[in-house]
Amino acid sequence: MLVETTTLDGVLVFTPTPHHDDRGLFTRTFDTEIARAHGLDPDAFTQDSQSRSRQGVLRGMHGRSGRGEAKLVRCARGAVHDVLVDARPDSPTFGRHEAFLLDDESFRHLYVPPGLLHGFQALSDWADVCYRIDRPHDPAEDVAVRYDDPDLAIAWPAEVSLVSARDAAAGSWAALLAAS
Repeated sequence: MLVETTTLDGVLVFTPTPHHDDRGLFTRTFDTEIARAHGLDPDAFTQDSQSRSRQGVLRGMHGRSGRGEAKLVRCARGAVHDVLVDARPDSPTFGRHEAFLLDDESFRHLYVPPGLLHGFQALSDWADVCYRIDRPHDPAEDVAVRYDDPDLAIAWPAEVSLVSARDAAAGSWAALLAAS
């Protein structure tokens, strides 16, 4: 499994090596020893979740207040344009964002450290995104910034077909900074 750093401090990309044969393929999507070798505690992950989205749907930009949450994110079906924004005031990459293609062919997945905002847009007819999270969800700690906030200037690859009412009502990047 190839593990790469990104332009955002602490974010890792894991790319497994699938084995293809006449039946199809087999790949390892998580390995505790590789995670440990790259500074992650595999035992810290306490919850697995999955979302399914139609093409054009955008989910995000979501984060957690307090201790934040770490997560591993991968696309198990289809493809998504995945974006992370560094919202950690003490981080050397604070305020920057980076985009990643996650799909069911490369099997790439992201390690997202606490304090980052996360969102994605479904590129395929259907996209299933799987999350391995290190804390139980507490809705009181949810934070969100609008996906089209002009201060972030995130370039989404396609027209946004649908966002949730919560995401449509999300605050601005400036409001998040003022609250912290």
